[in-house]
Amino acid sequence: MNYRMLGNTGLKVSEIGLGGEWLERHNTEEVRAVVRRCEEAGINILDCWMSEPQVRSNIGAAIKGSREKWIIQGHLGSTWQNGQYERTRELPKVKEAFSDLLTRLGTDYLDLGMIHYVDGEEEFHRVMNGEFYSYVEELKSQGVLHHIGLSTHNPQVARLAALSGKVEMLLFSVNPAFDLMPATENLDDYFAEAYEEGLQGMDPQRAELYRLCEQQGVGITVMKGYMGGRLFEAKTSPFGVALTPVQCLHYALTRPAVASVLVGFDTPEQVDAALAYEAASSREKDYATVLAQAPKHAFSGQCTYCGHCAPCPSGIDIAMVNKFYDLAAMQPETPASLKEHYLALKATAADCVACGGCETRCPFGVPVVKRMALARERFGQA
Repeated sequence: MNYRMLGNTGLKVSEIGLGGEWLERHNTEEVRAVVRRCEEAGINILDCWMSEPQVRSNIGAAIKGSREKWIIQGHLGSTWQNGQYERTRELPKVKEAFSDLLTRLGTDYLDLGMIHYVDGEEEFHRVMNGEFYSYVEELKSQGVLHHIGLSTHNPQVARLAALSGKVEMLLFSVNPAFDLMPATENLDDYFAEAYEEGLQGMDPQRAELYRLCEQQGVGITVMKGYMGGRLFEAKTSPFGVALTPVQCLHYALTRPAVASVLVGFDTPEQVDAALAYEAASSREKDYATVLAQAPKHAFSGQCTYCGHCAPCPSGIDIAMVNKFYDLAAMQPETPASLKEHYLALKATAADCVACGGCETRCPFGVPVVKRMALARERFGQA
């Protein structure tokens, strides 16, 4: 395993990290198996943004006795309300969720305290100049947080953070498809299906962001490095050609300021697929051939299963329904086992009341209500 300095934090992180999101779908022993394989391979950075209590407990049980081996990147502002994930800036809720995170992880500090999911410029200024940041700063002064970070999908917000002097590192979405898209404060523009000027390589503002972070000593850990797995299939890739995990990792790790790509793992085998990067040849890492054939527009409107659509008033795990639907849609007929897993969910697409709240929270402009209707039809609930 190779290690990189995370900006000016003084932390040396493995260039392949563990993004905990998919561990939400697994029991204690399955989580333990993934974490154990990561430890054996020398992976030493773990991101836990999820607020669901059981996954926090499972991760805590998995790292018990080896806490000192891990650089933990935990989030403030991700809370669990009425059985659902909720992003909030209300301090009583934030404090309760943060205390819960420490308790369930079995630790009294976080190496990286992340200001969770700030995608708007107005919100950025409100958070950084208000009581939320004051609370985060207080935690750092107490030694409960060793470093302060911020997570965002918006390169303009990331730029503000990098220049603020208040944020030491960023969790940012980096992959060759997203990097083609121009930055804008209007997410509808950002995820438009076509652009008047077309797309000719990396968007200049994103390229400038990476250089700025390198210059300022603001390290980057990467989310969405695989674009939710869509880059692995030619028919879902915006390039029309599939990329491998190794190529995706190499793309992200060749951006300035990037220290680690946090990969979501379901199984130890998926850990091994990412670890193949460490011994890969130059030919196996080559993504330039694919990028040279990039189309005039990039990915938009597709679910990457991030979970920001929650909470659903009907209790639907929207990300999981979307994942099952996408898996089913890739095949002529829906496998019986897949349908069984779908129907075993506490709530399915059949429970959707089409309120549209999920769509207002989606950072990728996904037509969730339409996809719920498609899922009902695909799984025989129409």
